[in-house]
Amino acid sequence: MKLIIYDNHIKIQYMTESKINNSPPRIMIVDDESDILSVIKRGLESKNDFRVETFSKGDDAINNFQNHPPKYYDLVITDIRMPKINGFELYRRIKENDPTMKIAFITAFEINKEEFSKVIPSVDVTHFISKPVSISKLREKIKSILEDDGASADADTSDDN
Repeated sequence: MKLIIYDNHIKIQYMTESKINNSPPRIMIVDDESDILSVIKRGLESKNDFRVETFSKGDDAINNFQNHPPKYYDLVITDIRMPKINGFELYRRIKENDPTMKIAFITAFEINKEEFSKVIPSVDVTHFISKPVSISKLREKIKSILEDDGASADADTSDDN
């Protein structure tokens, strides 16, 4: 835990396991398309700046998340449309276990954050990643999310190529 004192308020930051151990951030990626998972995992781990664990089923991801100590993962990235447990349900269940966990949605569908918040107000999402996305843009987005101190960040990461 890190305590930061500002002018009139105190902010508590909980340190993840990777920050404590000075190791690459650990990312959980959940998508029902196994080919996407393998490309993302290989791409993000290629420079040894991320450790990636992938899951093709939401229930497997939840079980794994619950079987690790708090702050084991630095970030969860999940697809929205998946069978059985969709990305919103995964978000809800992870937040029940760790309200401070950073979660980003990756989707091939157009998302308007303001409209999204009106339709599903219980899901407080600030990070959307558009498919298709290049590994370099995904890497940039992940670094941006991990550096985010809680302020809203919603960069367009879609590729026109």
